[in-house]
Amino acid sequence: MTALDLDADAAALTAALVDVPSVSGTEAALADAVEDALRALGRLEVHRDGDAVLARTTAGRQRRVLLAGHLDTVPPADNLPSHVDGDLLYGCGTSDMKSGVAVMLRLAATLPDAGYDVTWVCYDNEEVEAYRNGLGRVARNCRDWLDADLAILLEPTSGQVEAGCQGTLRATVSTHGRRAHSARSWLGSNAIHAAAPVLATLAEYRPRSVEIDGCTYREGLNAVRIEGGVAGNVIPDSCAVVVNFRFAPDRTQEAAGAHVAEVFAGYDVAVVDAAPGALPGLDAPAAAAFVAAVGTAPVAKYGWTDVARFAALGIPAVNYGPGDPNLAHTREEHVRLPRIAECEQALRAYLSRP
Repeated sequence: MTALDLDADAAALTAALVDVPSVSGTEAALADAVEDALRALGRLEVHRDGDAVLARTTAGRQRRVLLAGHLDTVPPADNLPSHVDGDLLYGCGTSDMKSGVAVMLRLAATLPDAGYDVTWVCYDNEEVEAYRNGLGRVARNCRDWLDADLAILLEPTSGQVEAGCQGTLRATVSTHGRRAHSARSWLGSNAIHAAAPVLATLAEYRPRSVEIDGCTYREGLNAVRIEGGVAGNVIPDSCAVVVNFRFAPDRTQEAAGAHVAEVFAGYDVAVVDAAPGALPGLDAPAAAAFVAAVGTAPVAKYGWTDVARFAALGIPAVNYGPGDPNLAHTREEHVRLPRIAECEQALRAYLSRP
């Protein structure tokens, strides 16, 4: 692929990143390009871990800020290559989160004498199961690279500071029956039919809202898949409803699992994937200073992000990026070009003074 031009403006750099497909698990080509571009700057320590690319300054500043963003995207929805319409850049990953990665790379190239030491972490496999997450692998393989007084994830936030994040849990709620020929269905018991009360429970579920440090987190419990059926002439003997529980960060991962089991008491419930949330953490001095520098009131982060991983490591972290979270993973995904510039300007001003 063509080398990345880090001297290009962030909008052009975003388009260049978007036009390199990088569905989770296929980030190698983009990671190669990012690594080459950062090494070419000649003044950063650069490290590669799988398809994660890490870089940092070593100027001996009193404090260190870490900027992080994932390189992967969900599968495209016929929305590649990128294209511009007015002040909007369309394409898979424009909002989530290659515009944020573009801002990170621009700052690496054009902020040679920051008031902080800065670490850049561009990582793989964020959009898939937690065990594949590239940042988690970095934490296991080279933990010292994540040391910082503040971590800023450039996830899509529409230019707002989003604090903490929801936890997420996926579970299967299974029903069972007895196989039979569909022409003699009375000899069997239909497991798919038996799942109807599970769906009714979900439809009637009333999620709670929780206010923490002035940020309101809304929970949600929803079916995301139904698996069942044997053949067109067989009464099915098993069915599984896959549910996703997005929970407020005042619940632990274990408490979230217990809640789902309570909601579906009497059914076979199995947790298949989970990641804890993160409390806002705005009382940390470094986070408070960043919020003050940006000048907007923080809000709750809806969705899981890797601020939770940093929180688990004891590192204050916030979400702040140019993308629109409401457009993530959509066919019409796009980012406002002026917002990319505004995000870069805000981070440049913050990083320029300790």
